[in-house]
Amino acid sequence: MHRSLSRWQWGVAFALAVSAALPGRAADEQHTNRLVHEKSPYLLQHAHNPVDWYPWGKEAFDKAKKENKPIFLSVGYSTCHWCHVMEHESFENPEIAKLMNENFVNIKVDREERPDIDQVYMTFVQATNGSGGWPMTVLLTPDLKPFFGGTYFPPEDKWGQPGLTRVLNKIAEAWKSDRERIVASSAKIIDQLQSAIAISGGAEKVSNAVARKAYEQFASQFDAKFGGFGGAPKFPRPVTLNFLFDFYGSNPESKEGKRALEMSILTLRKMAEGGIHDHIGGGFHRYSTDKFWHVPHFEKMLYDQAQLAIAYLDAFQITRDPLFEKTARDILDYVHREMTDKDGGFYSAEDADSLISAEKPEHAEGAFYVWSKDEIDRLLGAERAKVFEYHQGVEEGGNAPEDPQGEFKNKNILIERHDLADTAKKFRLTNDKAEQLLDESRKLLFDARAKRPRPARDDKIVTAWNGLMISAFARASEVLNDPAYLETANNAADFIQQKLYRADTNTLSRSYRQGASDVNGFASDYAFLVQGLRDLYEVSFDVGRLEPAMNLQRREDELFRDGKDGGYFTTSGTDPNVLLRMKEADDTAEPSPNSITAMNLLRIGYTLDQDGARHRAEKTLTAFAKQLEVAPSSMPQMLVAFSWSRSKPKQVVIAGKANDAATQIMLGEVHRHFVPHEVLILADGGAGQQFFANRVEFMKSVSKIDNKPTAYVCENFVCQLPTTDLKTLANLLTRPASIKGSAERSR
Repeated sequence: MHRSLSRWQWGVAFALAVSAALPGRAADEQHTNRLVHEKSPYLLQHAHNPVDWYPWGKEAFDKAKKENKPIFLSVGYSTCHWCHVMEHESFENPEIAKLMNENFVNIKVDREERPDIDQVYMTFVQATNGSGGWPMTVLLTPDLKPFFGGTYFPPEDKWGQPGLTRVLNKIAEAWKSDRERIVASSAKIIDQLQSAIAISGGAEKVSNAVARKAYEQFASQFDAKFGGFGGAPKFPRPVTLNFLFDFYGSNPESKEGKRALEMSILTLRKMAEGGIHDHIGGGFHRYSTDKFWHVPHFEKMLYDQAQLAIAYLDAFQITRDPLFEKTARDILDYVHREMTDKDGGFYSAEDADSLISAEKPEHAEGAFYVWSKDEIDRLLGAERAKVFEYHQGVEEGGNAPEDPQGEFKNKNILIERHDLADTAKKFRLTNDKAEQLLDESRKLLFDARAKRPRPARDDKIVTAWNGLMISAFARASEVLNDPAYLETANNAADFIQQKLYRADTNTLSRSYRQGASDVNGFASDYAFLVQGLRDLYEVSFDVGRLEPAMNLQRREDELFRDGKDGGYFTTSGTDPNVLLRMKEADDTAEPSPNSITAMNLLRIGYTLDQDGARHRAEKTLTAFAKQLEVAPSSMPQMLVAFSWSRSKPKQVVIAGKANDAATQIMLGEVHRHFVPHEVLILADGGAGQQFFANRVEFMKSVSKIDNKPTAYVCENFVCQLPTTDLKTLANLLTRPASIKGSAERSR
């Protein structure tokens, strides 16, 4: 696909062919464009550029057609560092703005609001350039077909890249002199992209060998010294850890299973110790620029916090290591403190950049987070500072191991250089005393840091990411037995129900900021929210969470499911201005909605004994069978669903009242164990049990024994003998699940 499309990507060569000088920067002037009426923080950041920006929509499309001008499409998001750079260098430059305004219709898109638009044009950019990223820059014909694309462009030729001025001049000239060729090439590009999508379908079945193949791929990439997979830059990619935990849980005594656990645990430990982890305020930055997890790209994304919290909870459940509990809690406490709306929803992100000083206009990446040794000495006092600086790797000249631009000279990015025991020994302290001093030091630095100018926050509330975060808080309440986390999860679920669910059409809005967005929810919004509500049921046992989840799953099936070939499209296909209807397959920074939907369907199928849901899950898996065979490590979350589908997941039914102390003890025993393929149901003898009894015959007969809370551990609702004994329950939970294809007992 790359070779065939690149023949039509003549604009790149054209732009490189001629050199031109960039006009000098004019003095900054105040301007206002149409983005001032938008709600997106990213679009509002550009509302006072001299570029005559339009939001994506009919007004811009009509102008392009009427004036017969190409469209300059710029896609990014509010916390994107290089988006800020390109804005400052180019979109605030009056001369570049004049060039853009005279020759193009200029459209800005927030990729977080419109992932459907981003997906179409990112597919084009990746196909023609071999890679993609943000800001994304694409030139379109007036009928929205792409003919030239890239990512960040400097204002003038630099680093072997053509400058934006030169590119725009050459494209403007080409549009005037060779428009028919551009239009023809753009039509062929879209046809080829459509063909590529059409031929990337599924197969009859998925081979049982794909999980082992994915494990071997991850094992070959694993950094045995610093954790993570591959070299710098290192991304957390929690979906990889989800797969490895599942692979371990399915094969806990095997050599490969133990190795999968070791890789996950080391990675999480090294990340927690590194600078990618905010040791003062909690939470994790986007990625590490080096292999040590030390120097991060400092933005914080909600979807990272949600998924990493769950990974640390899984690690704690398996190992009982206090480090993993502590790290999970500091992620969740950060989100609750800094990223939660007063009405319960979760905000999207915090920027990497911030003001260096409140008195000066200069920004810098990481300015909010880094420290000089002198600052720490002054804030902590000499004796306390010695302990803290030894533990956290503070150095006089700064501690960034790789800093080619000199950005962090004399600055320290806090890491855990020495563990607690080593620190205590160094200063002849007990572990408890050393921990007390370190906690007090962090509190002093937290209070001091709070007086600095904070990074900008994107307070847009995205339905999909809130679904992920609801899962994290629900799981934390479950694993850590902390009702405060359940309250936070419930508040967020209520927010979505009240603000982002449209009862009249039974649909979701994509996002909320000063009101719900007019943009309809995408497959990921439905999938991630269904997962969150399912997770919320398994700790609250409120069927008022489970019923909406089932309802939203049915609606997702209606809007997005490919009834012919299986799988789920990103969009409903009702917007004629989105040229390609695509299916997201890869599990990247966010899991694919197809992976999560397959899991949701399996969980619904095994909770309510619905063969139809399980069949739709199988169809989703086979829709991506070819990719799973060729590149299984690209879809680790889908492999978790595949593992579920090939096992016989346990249905754990607890008979007892939710508010009964003895029932809570039994539920606590269930939550204590890492059981990779499990659904949990409460038979409360009342309305909750009746909900299940109306759907599953078996649930009518579930009851307590000797008036004690009783556990039924089943596979396909074929159960072991019920028990009131916690030790017996633990043994039943940790017994490996059966694999489909073995002899099955009659029901």
